[in-house]
Amino acid sequence: MPQASTPLIIALSKGRILSETLPLLEHAGLMPKEDLHTTRKLMIDAAGGVRFLLIRAADVCTYVEHGAADMGIVGRDLLLESRPNVYEPLDLGIGRCRLCIAGPAELVARGKPEAGSRIRVATKYDNLTEQYYMAQGVHADIIHLYGSMELAPLVGMADRIVDLVETGSTLAANNLVEEDTLYDISSRLVVNPASFATRKSLIAPVIDAFSKAIRNEDS
Repeated sequence: MPQASTPLIIALSKGRILSETLPLLEHAGLMPKEDLHTTRKLMIDAAGGVRFLLIRAADVCTYVEHGAADMGIVGRDLLLESRPNVYEPLDLGIGRCRLCIAGPAELVARGKPEAGSRIRVATKYDNLTEQYYMAQGVHADIIHLYGSMELAPLVGMADRIVDLVETGSTLAANNLVEEDTLYDISSRLVVNPASFATRKSLIAPVIDAFSKAIRNEDS
């Protein structure tokens, strides 16, 4: 893999997909020189002239879009919500889940909100939620939360939530049920367009290495 005097910067999420990312990095020959689970550093060097940024999942798109990172790994949910100006060459097939609408079982049993009605929805996906309900002709009052969405209906603050669901066990534990699936989600490799234009000789081999790593994981 070509190397350069300036490291190729790849932004990684500190979140739940980090454990699934590490096997891909190993297969791609990009293992960090420190344990990403235990290090307190935010910049970690790796083989092949690569440097990782270890940041919040919600910030990966911003770092890549603004060129602070050449590449990054981010969930499709955040790409759909923020619509950053980045290239998206690969679906890495990790972090699989779905973005769902859920609500109290007794409310969902009555059916979806009718056109012209008004409901309160707790979510951190304000744009996607508003777009969905607007298409249904329903006015959604968005209550922006950063976590523990399931609590909002329990205390009467919201009628529905829009959040990521993996197994559904947390919903079930709180007497919530899925009403609709908006999107199937997985993590994507993203690239800054300017970096791709000026550093293609460095970026293209990394994309190829990840592509081979995905095939290795699937075989």
